[in-house]
Amino acid sequence: MKDTLYEDEHEAFRESVKAFYAKHVYPHYEQWEKDGQIDREVWREAGEAGLLGTDVPEEFGGGGMADFRFNAVIDEESCRESTPGFGITLHNDVVAPYLLELTNDEQKQRWLPGFTSGDLITAIAMTEPGTGSDLQSVRTTAREDGDSFVLNGSKIFITNGIMADLVIVVARTEEDAPGSKALSLLVVERGMEGFERGRNLDKIGMKSQDTAELFFDNVRVPKENLLGERGRGFYHLMANLPQERLSICVGALGAIDGMLAHTLEYVKGRKAFGQAIGSFQNSRFELADMYTQAQIARSHLTTMIHAHNERELSAVDAAGAKAWFTRLQNQTADRCLQLHGGYGYMNEYPIARFFRDGRVQSIYGGTNEIMREIVGRSLGL
Repeated sequence: MKDTLYEDEHEAFRESVKAFYAKHVYPHYEQWEKDGQIDREVWREAGEAGLLGTDVPEEFGGGGMADFRFNAVIDEESCRESTPGFGITLHNDVVAPYLLELTNDEQKQRWLPGFTSGDLITAIAMTEPGTGSDLQSVRTTAREDGDSFVLNGSKIFITNGIMADLVIVVARTEEDAPGSKALSLLVVERGMEGFERGRNLDKIGMKSQDTAELFFDNVRVPKENLLGERGRGFYHLMANLPQERLSICVGALGAIDGMLAHTLEYVKGRKAFGQAIGSFQNSRFELADMYTQAQIARSHLTTMIHAHNERELSAVDAAGAKAWFTRLQNQTADRCLQLHGGYGYMNEYPIARFFRDGRVQSIYGGTNEIMREIVGRSLGL
């Protein structure tokens, strides 16, 4: 079936994204995986190619296109060959809405030009050693002191954490308020005294993505770096989580498309008992099922992205979709690896990286168990 999501301008943009990845990402990715992080220069190259901040106004160097379909094109291409270690989707899909919707004019002038040029790499710090999906239990504190907030605490599993120049930190600013009214968002910048990076964490997959611990020891954050309203941090987070979860769905389907393409190529060329393994009934049935599931997923993704562009994608629908798409991604990875046989377990074959990289999809952005809890509660259960 013909996909109705993208128009000619999106497909033209896709060609430029493919060309960028072919020149600046794929040739270097294996080395980045060994290094544990990507080359900083690729961020500037992405900025020059117009891949950063497609929805940021042109006056700040962005694309000026408030259309999530452009984000989705980047998300798909970034995952089609399993190269999510380049944290561009977090930069564009997760951080950008905060910097666009919650900043005042002075903050926009200060941060957005670097955001779109690739000179300012961004991160958002929610998760703590003892706090995962339960954001109301955040323990990092920010005490008001004169013209600053004094920030103390730590964060963990922070994407882009080692390289980030600008980190949106979720902190407790109201001591006596309930969790939903106690949090604020503070922007911590590289070089602030007391802001330290910990380990670049050793993960199962996404080896080239720098995922770090962050520590804040009496960091003085000027009040000019308060993002949005004080005490409204929880509500700001809830408003932006649907786009983050939609982004994860797009990446999941991009990876599924990539896995199917690689597996089809493999089963057509690999022979057993004198014939291509793709000609066996089991292989045909497995791939037929996976192809059909991908088509169904594509249809629902189209519906969700259109709804999101109309600001009608609910938190409940995004949560349910995030759980379903990422479960489908991991099921597909397992089935495709099985069709590769022993070679699927070898790192030299792309399916091995798809298998490793995809596992975290059901954990970050809110665990799938929490996603199902959100949907279940919406049903009055």
